[in-house]
Amino acid sequence: MKKIILFVFVSMLCFSSMAKEGMWVPTLLEKYTIEEMQQMGFRLSAEDVYSVNQNSLKDAVVIFGRGCTGEMISDKGLLLTNHHCGYSAIQSHSSVEQDYLSNGFWAMSQEEELPNPGLTAKFLDRMEDVSDSVFAGTEELEGDSLQAKLDDNIRRIQQQASEEGKYEAIVKPLYFGNQYFLYVYQVFTDVRLVGAPPSAIGKFGGDTDNWMWPRHTGDFSIFRVYANANNEPAPYSEDNVPYKPKNWLPISMNGVQPDDFMMLMGYPGTTQQYLPSQAVDMIINQSNPDRIKIRTAILDIFSKHMEQDPKVRIQYASKYASTSNSWKRWKGEIRGLNRLNAIMQKEAYEADFEVWYMQNDTLEEAYASVLPQFDQLYINLQPYEKANNYYQEIVFKGIDIFKLAESFPRNDKGWNRLDGEKHELVRKALDQKLTDYFDDYDPATDQELFTELLRLLRNDLDQSFLPKEFTDLLAKYNDEKLIRKVYQKSVLADASKLKGIVAEFDSKAIDKLQKDPVLKLYNALRQHYQQNIERVYQDIKSNIARVQKQYMKGIMAMEKSAQLYPDANFTMRVAYGKVEGYQPRDGVEYSHQTTLQGIMEKYQLGNPDYKEVEKLKTLYQTADFGEYGEDGQMPVAYTASIHSTGGNSGSPAINAKGQLVGLNFDRCWEGTMSDIMFDPDQCRNIMVDIRYVLFIVDKFAGAGYLLDEMDLIRE
Repeated sequence: MKKIILFVFVSMLCFSSMAKEGMWVPTLLEKYTIEEMQQMGFRLSAEDVYSVNQNSLKDAVVIFGRGCTGEMISDKGLLLTNHHCGYSAIQSHSSVEQDYLSNGFWAMSQEEELPNPGLTAKFLDRMEDVSDSVFAGTEELEGDSLQAKLDDNIRRIQQQASEEGKYEAIVKPLYFGNQYFLYVYQVFTDVRLVGAPPSAIGKFGGDTDNWMWPRHTGDFSIFRVYANANNEPAPYSEDNVPYKPKNWLPISMNGVQPDDFMMLMGYPGTTQQYLPSQAVDMIINQSNPDRIKIRTAILDIFSKHMEQDPKVRIQYASKYASTSNSWKRWKGEIRGLNRLNAIMQKEAYEADFEVWYMQNDTLEEAYASVLPQFDQLYINLQPYEKANNYYQEIVFKGIDIFKLAESFPRNDKGWNRLDGEKHELVRKALDQKLTDYFDDYDPATDQELFTELLRLLRNDLDQSFLPKEFTDLLAKYNDEKLIRKVYQKSVLADASKLKGIVAEFDSKAIDKLQKDPVLKLYNALRQHYQQNIERVYQDIKSNIARVQKQYMKGIMAMEKSAQLYPDANFTMRVAYGKVEGYQPRDGVEYSHQTTLQGIMEKYQLGNPDYKEVEKLKTLYQTADFGEYGEDGQMPVAYTASIHSTGGNSGSPAINAKGQLVGLNFDRCWEGTMSDIMFDPDQCRNIMVDIRYVLFIVDKFAGAGYLLDEMDLIRE
């Protein structure tokens, strides 16, 4: 009984902080959070934030590309997002001779703006709760029959909402499938690069400062959305004109102060706030450590070759950044969860859950088996979780030549079902794939990844998770022979030969490629993974999801008087807090803001991640800050206590008046566990001050004409 009382007390401490966290569905602000937001200083209404009847803030916030947020900042389609969100687009226009990554890019007129095939901006038209429609006819169904009916209902809802392709419609589950929402988007495909600072500004601090505070990164880039003459989405055309959005954000020139209300709107990717203790235990003690180990090996190899060759530095810049991003976050996540005694807190809440359902026989019948099922399922999952992580990080993501191997069919059955016209489309698609692949490929780098990671795969996994032909091959050859006998004999390593095969691609070419040594090895690993790991892994995960749905249903019943936000799932959310610093550890206190002076101080450290920019130094030395400075300083970045995660990159930081004051780009390392458990004392999001953005555009880049489009608020 003492143990249960202790658990309940700790649980109450854990959940008492929930009012300071959360990623809220904007249609539910009026019901749950708008009153608290207004008490904290917010001057707008819930209808001002999200409305389908009038223009609202939601109309100015977009999904940028595949995983970021952006916001409209002019009535001429000007879009602001992070530098790291636009990084791939900037890189695609860069070369050794014309290095926009290093030197920056600024279009001095709309004619100079650069198109980006495949890049999109998605505007949310509306969202609605469609749970009743999704669950219709499922009352008596279970298992596969239930899922088939749910899928059928969802397809029907999406098809109807898309209006024959006019919109992109998607239904997504909330609360682990206890609720469903429909999201309808208008998708623009002509998005052009307008401006980006040099990486020494836009990526200042590099991996040294990633996830860290104090921060001095000008993490922004500017694009423009184009439409046809009717202001509708259209493929790229010289006849397209700048899109006039329903709404765009006014920009405050007044900066921020401690305790100011601050709100983010955007598309947070994934959180896991309601995981059981067994899942958190696995993350801390197995999953994250395994993935950190593999990515450490990859990053070491990247660094070695990027330092030796400037061409490789450009080719692998985006790969290095994407690889290191999660690597560092996983480290911080372990630290933060351990600091919070997260496993114990989860166990405390589960004890509370047990006390709740034991109140009556009906609840006990519904929920008594949930926690014991978690115990067994996570024991079953452990070896398959390890094998899955190793295959994902090494075979499917880590080795470039394996990713290329995945592009080719494994037999000619599909090919033979296509007609001649579609054959030519396949050839063109493969040819473009090869062009993109070899533009960012270095043989020496990938060969070292090939040998190092395959040895890691063999040494760390149980033999039952590896195909015999793979283990025999590694037993037979040392690293040098493995490269010579397998890698260098592969046509996949020869751009000219492979392009020749693709130019005449047919069923004979497919048969020939299947004899290629790299393709044979990749196919053996892939097949073994699918037959011996993936199926069991997915079955266990499906059972966990089934139990998790029931657990979440119980939590919602137990906490029915509380405000429970759903986990993030890359749909529009609102989060809020206040501008404030924090104390990361004993004796250390961080201020809420950094300035250009801090950049100059970092220049003196000799760290290559703090590369000097002469013009920026000159602007600092002459204090040429224009109207963007404050008290003789040039503000750069600031922190606030807002719950954010991946996908919030590029989210607008909005003040109490609904004005843009910053651009979200990161979280503090000490708070990266917020995806799983929020700590109001440590969790801080990091934003570039909008005044620094304007300062760089105007004073540094000389592109002040862009500011003429913006609504700058100086009062």
